[in-house]
Amino acid sequence: MNQIQSLPSSSDDDSGSMTTARQSAGQSHISADSGNSMSMGPSFEDSRHWHDVFWLGIFLLHLILVGLALGVLGLNRFRKKDRLNIDQYTNKFLGNQADLTEDYWPLYAIAAGVGTLIGWAWLLLLGSRANQMMKISVHILTTYLAVLSVLCFWGKMVFWGVAFAIGSGLQFLYIMSVVDRLPFTMLVLQRAVKMVWKLPNVMRIACAFMIIMCLWLSLWSFGASGVVASSIGDGGRWWLLVVLSVSLFWTGAVLCNTVHVIVSGMVFLVLIHGGQEAESMPNNPLMQSLRYAVTTSFGSICYGSLFTAAIRTLRWEIRGFRSKIGNNECLLCCVDFLFHLVETLVRFFNKYAYVQIAVYGKSFNHSARDAWELFQSTGVEALIAYDCSGAVLLMGTLLGGLMTGTCAAVLTRVKHSDRVIMMGSTAVLMGMILVGLAMVVVESAVTSIYICYAEDPLLIHRWDPEFFNQMSETLHERLQHRSSRGTQVLNRNRPGDHIQETIPI
Repeated sequence: MNQIQSLPSSSDDDSGSMTTARQSAGQSHISADSGNSMSMGPSFEDSRHWHDVFWLGIFLLHLILVGLALGVLGLNRFRKKDRLNIDQYTNKFLGNQADLTEDYWPLYAIAAGVGTLIGWAWLLLLGSRANQMMKISVHILTTYLAVLSVLCFWGKMVFWGVAFAIGSGLQFLYIMSVVDRLPFTMLVLQRAVKMVWKLPNVMRIACAFMIIMCLWLSLWSFGASGVVASSIGDGGRWWLLVVLSVSLFWTGAVLCNTVHVIVSGMVFLVLIHGGQEAESMPNNPLMQSLRYAVTTSFGSICYGSLFTAAIRTLRWEIRGFRSKIGNNECLLCCVDFLFHLVETLVRFFNKYAYVQIAVYGKSFNHSARDAWELFQSTGVEALIAYDCSGAVLLMGTLLGGLMTGTCAAVLTRVKHSDRVIMMGSTAVLMGMILVGLAMVVVESAVTSIYICYAEDPLLIHRWDPEFFNQMSETLHERLQHRSSRGTQVLNRNRPGDHIQETIPI
């Protein structure tokens, strides 16, 4: 298979990127021989090396220590107050009447059930009502945050009322800044859903990992219930819950990204070989992808899960804000500094690394750097920057988490009105992780589509010619837009013009 012709240019070198994009979209071709397709795809028969083993050890050690701590904290208040005599070490922090673990554990169980139900509902509805579901996640989230703000003010929780109001405002501003991108985003998401819906085994993998997450949540919520029920003052309990929440976030991100790697490997193979039933497909590719994801590549998944989500979210916000600044030079200078800092981090921490991990078995940083250089050299980075599919999926995940947290908060308010915020905030995180496990299936398909388009655009043409034409047209428009904007900046900052403006004749 002929590889794409590429030029060594940065993301700002628009003329080179445009030329390369035309070459990759119009001159590359795929050999009709299906056996040649194997040259780009993963070779599951070859052995792979273990990568990022240090982070694998850290994650497993973290699971063991946190698991023991959760068991102790939950058992100390289970059916008997201070069963393990822990209160003698916290005398300085005593400030509340202690409850029992079982006072809160059932509430967490209900929250987990609600989150699981919402996640499965997303998986089912994405196949038949994908466009409507995405629109709901985009438009309803702003309203839901505003309603939560009003309810918090009504319940005299001023801090959280202000927080939700700010969140609603930021969400509205973000939607307004990217409203012109939503049609293309919905198009990409629809095609990704079309892809994964034809792979029922992928859906089963997502459901299986949701069950695994529920098993861990049963232990996590047992320990968190013990913390909420403890006699430690509010400050001490909040610090413990924050630590446990960070642990849960990392664990949930690892499981989500494990699914990401498995699904990415499957989707990439389907696109490379022209279909799941192709004769050139490896034997039992799903189980092979699963085996590599939980063994040789698991350390890379643990490492990337620590930073990728936070950097990606920050990049979305800065991009949306940067496009609406206008001519405020001071503010633009500050935002540009942050923008270039985040862009540097994205080179080493991006979600497209998981496709490279699935396909080639590389380390995380190596995979992230190779994926980003591929996008920049082919000009596809301009298309990725225009696409908001990751943000839209995050909105759906956040909406599911907020709905889960609301259910937990309402149930807690009936008997334990002073613990509403603690239960609600931690239940939000539980719901986001469970719904995110459903959403990551679609996100994996999106990332694989972009990687395949950058590797060889006619892979997408063979799969869906109409979608290929729309992607190529949008990429051409974005590169033209970047080129014209860069020309305007150069003309405005030309030294001769500056001299004429500042030196009187």
